[in-house]
This record gives sequence, structure tokens and C-alpha cells, in this order.
Amino acid sequence: MTSYPLSRRSFLGTAVAAGLSLPRFVSAAEKPNSVFNGVRIGCITYSYRSMAKTAEETLKALLEDGLSETELMGGPIQDFTGIKGKATDAEREQQLAKCVELRKMFNDAGVNIHIHKMGFGQSNEEIEFSFLVAKALGCTGVTTERNAILAARVAPFADKHKIWVGFHNHTNNLPEMDKFDSILDLGQYIGFNLDIGHYVAGTKGKSPIPVLEKYHSRITNLHLKDRTADGGNVEWGKGQTPIKEVLQLMKKEKWTFPAEIELEYKIPEGSTAIAEVKKCVQYCREALA
Repeated sequence: MTSYPLSRRSFLGTAVAAGLSLPRFVSAAEKPNSVFNGVRIGCITYSYRSMAKTAEETLKALLEDGLSETELMGGPIQDFTGIKGKATDAEREQQLAKCVELRKMFNDAGVNIHIHKMGFGQSNEEIEFSFLVAKALGCTGVTTERNAILAARVAPFADKHKIWVGFHNHTNNLPEMDKFDSILDLGQYIGFNLDIGHYVAGTKGKSPIPVLEKYHSRITNLHLKDRTADGGNVEWGKGQTPIKEVLQLMKKEKWTFPAEIELEYKIPEGSTAIAEVKKCVQYCREALA
């Protein structure tokens, strides 16, 4: 297995040289703050897919919405760092250095990249590199779509790096409730990126709260969206997803995993993704007041 020069000692040295420490929320008054009564409200940057492609555009959108937390999609990362396809060790080292630079750009603006969703490649070297990217960005986890074969493949890397892998559910691959979900037995850093809207749609209206109560110690982050029991994505407050109740439970239990806004309903005519995400941020703020 290839060991990239920046993966350990060099990475730490570069981080220190860049003035970085462990990922943390920057609380300066002029910077965004989307931690409401202890609950970390973030946004998966897929929400801005209609208008933001680059890392700079994505950061601008997050700042306009007052968000200090994000799950960063692979597109902006790859655009900024030049990560694509196979690369030499020297090229990988340069790409990791660019990840540190990307992290600093976001952190200096007051935004924490707590998770990336760039995915994993086919080889052990590519899987290893995805975890090194997570470290360079300051992430505590990587998210991807649920897949038991992939979970078994990446679990040793997750344990090695102490970086979580959060498996995202859609409507047909939900966490087991009748028994302890077997995917979690594959590694101590295997967890759930629980999409509560998909859960409601996939169960024809059941609440996701029992899932949170059962698996809260293995949840990397939530995806927040409002869906109806028959599957429609709707503006928040018009569906059957108990977003407020979930957020209030997070507040009560002092759970620290982030809850990500994911904009999937149709953007109304005359509005923008930024404007709609801002409405969702306000919804969360009011729910946690």
C-alpha cells in the first residue's frame, strides 16, 4: 500500500505551518454561527448544486446563509485541489497540501468542514487517500451511500485513521430496528448518515426518532429534509418529517453530531438555492429557540 509523504508527520507539519489546529468552530462575532443552543446545524453542499460549482462559490453560499458547518461534496474539493483519477505520490502530496489550503480558506471564514463526500476509489491506495483527504480537510468523517460490501472494505482504514464512515440511507435501505444493524459490526468507525426525510418516506410515515434513540452513538450526521409519507419532497413544515421534534431531541440529549440541511424540494420560481437554504436555517433556529 502506498504511503503518501503527507499522510502523517508531513501532514501535521504542514497543518501547523498553515496555522491550523484541530477542527473547531470559529466564534468571532463577524463570522457565521449556526450552532443553536448546542445543536450544530450545517448544510450538505449538494443543496447549492444549481448555482455553486467551485469551492469559492460554495463557501460564499454558506456564508450568505450564515452556516458555520458543512458536509462538503467532492466536486468543489476536486475542483480546488486537482484530485482526479490516478496520480503519482508527488501529485498526491501536492493534492493533500491543497486540501490543507482549502481547509484554511474555509476555517478562516468561520466554516468547519466536518465531513466530506468525495467517495472512495476501487483500490486500497485510493481508499487510503480518501481518509488522508479527510484528515487534511479537518473532517471527522466521510459519507457515502449504504453498501455492506464497501463497509467491510473501508472499515480497517476507518479504524486505522479514527475517521468515521457514515452510510447514507434512501427509502429502501433503512437502519434495522428489529435487531442491531449488522453493518455496524463491521468496524467501530462505521456509522449512519441518517436521512430523516427518506426514512419517513420509506416507512410510509414512521418517525425517525426511535432510530436516533437506538443508534445515536453511531450517527455521524443527519440529513434534514421534509417529505410526505407518500414520498414527496416539500418545503419545510408542509410534510410529515418531524424536523422540529428531532432538533429538540438533539438539544435535550446534547448530541453533538451535526444536522445538515439538504435542499431537495423544487425551488420556487423567483427564488434561489441560497434563499431557500436560508429559510431552512431560520426554521432550525426557531425550532431550537
